[in-house]
Amino acid sequence: MTVDDPFAPAPGATLDPEDWDAMRAQGHRMLDDILDHLQTIRSRPVWQPMPGEVRASFKAPLPTAPTDIAEVHDDFRRNVLPYGAGNMHPRFMGWVHGGGNVAGLLADMLAGGMNANLGGRDHAPIAVEHQIVEWMRAIYSFPDTASGLFVTGTSMANLIAVLVARTKALGASVRKSGLGNAQLAAYSSVGAHACISRAMDYSGLGSNALRQIPVDANHRIRIPALIETIEKDIADGVTPFMIVGNAGTVDTGAIDDLAALSALAKKYGIWFHVDGAFGALAMLSPELAPRLTGIEQADSIAFDFHKWVQVPYDAGFILIRDRALHLQAFASPAAYLRRETRGLAAGDLWPCDLGPDLSRGFRALKTWFTLRTYGTKALGEVIARTCNLAAYMARLIEAEPRLELMAPTQLNIVCFRYRCANSDSVNARIVTDLHEAGIAVPSTTIVGGHLVIRAAIVNHRTEPEDVAALIAAVIEMGERSQPA
Repeated sequence: MTVDDPFAPAPGATLDPEDWDAMRAQGHRMLDDILDHLQTIRSRPVWQPMPGEVRASFKAPLPTAPTDIAEVHDDFRRNVLPYGAGNMHPRFMGWVHGGGNVAGLLADMLAGGMNANLGGRDHAPIAVEHQIVEWMRAIYSFPDTASGLFVTGTSMANLIAVLVARTKALGASVRKSGLGNAQLAAYSSVGAHACISRAMDYSGLGSNALRQIPVDANHRIRIPALIETIEKDIADGVTPFMIVGNAGTVDTGAIDDLAALSALAKKYGIWFHVDGAFGALAMLSPELAPRLTGIEQADSIAFDFHKWVQVPYDAGFILIRDRALHLQAFASPAAYLRRETRGLAAGDLWPCDLGPDLSRGFRALKTWFTLRTYGTKALGEVIARTCNLAAYMARLIEAEPRLELMAPTQLNIVCFRYRCANSDSVNARIVTDLHEAGIAVPSTTIVGGHLVIRAAIVNHRTEPEDVAALIAAVIEMGERSQPA
């Protein structure tokens, strides 16, 4: 229809392609390239540093004129794709990063095409997210009154849990009036992730309000020390409001006694939260799930689909037992968010009422595709297999006198070191040399006051030969470091 009005704007440019066939062909080339990259991932270094000219290319000025997408794609292939973190590679064992999966990759492409905003309203992408919430309720035996939300990762999920627990302790009025003179305390082991302390900071409670409790020989929180600390706080007029249990600590993979923590939380009327960034999804493995006994009693659970379930980044999740309390902590009625009984503005539970974000991407789709395409049985087998590979690595270390196992291998994380004088500096150098050689990517951490090599086996592509190659390379580089 032609608009015959002198005041109407002139027809404008669109961002759609002029030649859809050419764009379709380019899209197929891009998809083929990334699939080729994944299929041949073993033929490349795990990681390699960016040359100076590549770094310089990212100093280019802001583009004002258009560039053909084929040229932009070529630039990506030259300067971006070869220099990623390497977590798709089977010998990436540095941090707890998932390896991604092809179904999730394709789903992310579809999600980008839909360009859905999952803040709220009545549309199918919201229904997909709600379905995954239902599935998570079933996995963790949570009631129908539970709520769940996709977030960037467990750091954000843990913050949401702290804010909901704060609301339970102080009432919804804390959102307007602030903390006032309230003194609250939360409790975790010294092995808890630093994001718990940051969540206390961001919530206004202050990081000093987190009591970090010593751990036992298996790196689990010491229950007697926890009780003693809680009792002291009560005597000092401080209100205990949250216990954080670990389901897979970041350094060693330790799992706290979740059943004991649950019972303790009930005794004192404290919110029980589980930071299960990767370990909570061990529930998918019949072999590993018994180690998480007590998680079903949690008030909230935080975890990442982008770790052990291999969903492409990012796909964090928070599950809250009490939906009404969750809403109290975040819902903020506004005229532009008015709910209707009909039309697109319908729907009685919008995700924006459960977290800080109004604009939210379609993270649920790549998770939905992953769960449906592979099924929880196969995903559970992948999870169990990474633990079996870690046990295999531990056996190789124990059989090698030049190496020393530095912590019990409880899940998929192995902490060890090369035995030598100046052990800390030598092992740090071994890890850096492994990175720069492109052989493997472990990381370092501190265990028992010593710097150690930390191998976190998360990638579904990792095989026994990759484990053996890492051990052999550590020994070789350790031997080179010794004086002749």
